[in-house]
Amino acid sequence: MHISILLKLFIALLLTTLLIVAGMHLFMRQSLNRGFTEFIEARQQERIDLLISRLVENYAISESWKPLATSKRQWIKILRSDAPRRKRAMKWMKKSENEPINRWPPISSEQERNKHSAPLNLRIMLLNADKLTIFGRQEDVSLLTLQPIFYKQKIIGYLGLLPGHPIKQLGDKQFMEQQAKAYLWITFLMIALSASLALLLAYLFGRPLKKITVATQALGMGEYAMRLPITSNDELGQLARDFNEMAAALQQSEQARQRWVADVSHELRTPLAILNGELEALQDGIRPMNIDAIHSLSSEVSRLTRLTNDLYQLALSDHGALTYRKIKLNPIALLKQNIAGLKPKFDHKQITVTLFDKSHNIRLFADPDRLTQLFQNLLTNSAKYTDNGGHLDITLSQKNKTLFIDLSDSAPSVPQQKLEKLFNRLYRVEKSRSRNLGGAGLGLSICKNIITAHHGKMSAHPSILGGLAIHIELPITP
Repeated sequence: MHISILLKLFIALLLTTLLIVAGMHLFMRQSLNRGFTEFIEARQQERIDLLISRLVENYAISESWKPLATSKRQWIKILRSDAPRRKRAMKWMKKSENEPINRWPPISSEQERNKHSAPLNLRIMLLNADKLTIFGRQEDVSLLTLQPIFYKQKIIGYLGLLPGHPIKQLGDKQFMEQQAKAYLWITFLMIALSASLALLLAYLFGRPLKKITVATQALGMGEYAMRLPITSNDELGQLARDFNEMAAALQQSEQARQRWVADVSHELRTPLAILNGELEALQDGIRPMNIDAIHSLSSEVSRLTRLTNDLYQLALSDHGALTYRKIKLNPIALLKQNIAGLKPKFDHKQITVTLFDKSHNIRLFADPDRLTQLFQNLLTNSAKYTDNGGHLDITLSQKNKTLFIDLSDSAPSVPQQKLEKLFNRLYRVEKSRSRNLGGAGLGLSICKNIITAHHGKMSAHPSILGGLAIHIELPITP
């Protein structure tokens, strides 16, 4: 069963809010009940204090309990003076006049008292200083909560309270019922508001997520121009920005792939077209089969072979599949060997090669075959593209734990705006470094991959000699 993110958000927000509302409702009801009970108990204590005050006044008349002990009517009068009259209490009090004079509470109140909800004046007993009942039941004395009665800083008796909850007046009950209804309505209102708020939040959060889902599906179908609007600075806004950056990267990658395919096709098509034309000319007898024709065909085959090998080497270096057997070696000695090996090419064009070695006993942890490939590519480029009678200066220096290799040749130069593109595959500066000189524009791309595999850096800059300068940084082995 598929459940949308909108519905999940709505349910999650609603359940969270419902849990909070329910918790607040229970807490407030419990707090109200506890506070109201404390209020009733405080009011009961006030009535007890008032009764004690009345009893002290009565005792002070004769400084004895005897007058009160012989008049139950006076006892009932004192009890009735502290609270509003209730019909049930009045009925019990009238019946108590027919009971023994010191009997209290009345027998008729026993059933109600056992329910722990009898009025206060039916739970009161009066004891003398020796804790003998003046008004009460001696058998219930052990159940009493006693409060001493003082007269002239002397205990003259005790007011005993039988166990039970303070009875709530009619107004109290009505107040509690009104509060309960109000809390119930507030709870229903909060639930409705919570549902509305959860729906709104789910919609606000779900809408950008749905847009991201649609955009992701479009991106998966190859629509790399898809972009998301950025409407906020929160995590969703950051997600939209990240999506747009990913889409832009994929779009650039797709454009580069298309250019790559087009460039490779063009590079392959040119020698193939020449080979096909020459073979047709030989077949039709337009061109005789001689040594010049064989050399021309061989030249185009060699060109195809070089391009195929370069593409293969670049593919291996891109995927990290080139084998690297690194050892500790002296890069200066390796560079000198490669310069010596290419000396005939430099001499043929009368290019002067000068090596400035400012390093001291440097050792690199590197692959000698890959460094040879690196040096040969760079030296071959200088020999191939530098004008006759030019110069190539090679400087080696070190700083801290880094070896710097700078190759600077003379004219022709490379325009400043095209320097960053030199390491792009199949890229050539057509006017000065044209296809007619050979190569497919893959050498520098392979060189950069080799440098990266050795944890180094490589960049191109204008040369002070008027040509191109290649700057290389390689970490020195401790």
